[in-house]
Amino acid sequence: MLATQAKKVWMDGNLVDAADAHIHVLSHTFHYGVGVFEGIRCYPTATGPAIFRLDEHVQRLLTSARLYKLPLPYDAGEIVSAIESAQNANGILPSYIRPIVYRGEASLGVKNLKGKVSLAVAVIPARKYLGEHSEDGVRAKISPFRKPHSDMIPTFAKADGNYINSYLAGVDAAQDGYEEAILLDQNGYLAEGTGENLFLVRDGTLYTPGLESDILLGITRDSVMEIARDLGIPVVPKLLSVNELLTADEVFFTGTYAEIAPVSEVSHYAVGNGKPGPVTRKVMEVFYRVIAGREPKYARWLHLVPGAERTAPIPTPRRTASKGAAA
Repeated sequence: MLATQAKKVWMDGNLVDAADAHIHVLSHTFHYGVGVFEGIRCYPTATGPAIFRLDEHVQRLLTSARLYKLPLPYDAGEIVSAIESAQNANGILPSYIRPIVYRGEASLGVKNLKGKVSLAVAVIPARKYLGEHSEDGVRAKISPFRKPHSDMIPTFAKADGNYINSYLAGVDAAQDGYEEAILLDQNGYLAEGTGENLFLVRDGTLYTPGLESDILLGITRDSVMEIARDLGIPVVPKLLSVNELLTADEVFFTGTYAEIAPVSEVSHYAVGNGKPGPVTRKVMEVFYRVIAGREPKYARWLHLVPGAERTAPIPTPRRTASKGAAA
C-alpha cells in the first residue's frame, strides 16, 4: 500500500495528483503486460538528495523500451529531468522512484503497435523489499517456477510482463513462510530472486550467475561486483548449481529495492552459521557508505537532485553484523 503515500505523479510532462494518475481500462499495457519500468533509489546525503546510478537506470529503461517496440518520445536527458521533477514534487526521502513506459489509451489486440507511448514517474517512500530486518538475514526457498529463457522473453529487459514469473515464485515462497524465492534457469542452474540478483561466497571468492543464466543485468549487482574487486575480493560470474548454493559459505541478494540482503537459510539448509558472513559484511559496509555519500571514490554514482533542499540529514548508519553476531 506504499503507493497510496505518493503525492504527485509526473505523466507526459505534467505533475498530477497521485489520485488522478489514471490510464484507460482497455489499455494495451494493462491487458498484455507490454510495458517497461525501472526501480531507482534516492537517498539523503550531507549535500542533498542523491539518486543512485541514475544514468544507468535511464539507459536500461531506454534499452528495455527498444526491445519491446515502445518508441519513447523522450531522450535520456528529458527522462532524467522528469525523474528530478517527480522527486522534488514529492519531497520524500529516502524514496523509491518508479518510471514506467506504457501504452495507456484504449488499444486492444496482442500485436497492436499503435497508440501513444507514455512515460510516468511515481515516487514513494523507500522500504526494504525483503523486510526491515533483512540485513540480519532472510530465508529463501528454491522455487518450483523456472526463469524463462531469453529466447522466450527478453530477460535483459525490465518488462512488466516478466514479473508474472516473479509473482508466482514469490507468492509460493511466502505461503511456505519464506521471505524470498530463488529461481533456477531452464537448465537447472541458479538464476536470481524475484526482484534481486544472487551472490555466493566460497573460500573468500564471490560468485554470481552469469548472463548465460538469463538474469536481469542488475545495477546493484554491477555496483557490488565493482566494490568487491576494489576490496581485493575475487569475483567470478559463472554457471552455478544448486549444490554450490546449498554448500556456500555465504549467500546474499542484491537489488535496488532489496539493497543487500544476506541469506541465512535456503530451503531449510542453513547458510554458514546463519548470520551475515565476513565477505558479505565487508561489501555491505562499503555499499551503505556509498549511498550515504561517504565514499568519495564512488561519488560518480550519486546524482544530486537540482533544486532540492540541501539540508537533508545524513541517514543513520546501517547496522552491520559484528564478527560472530547478527546485525
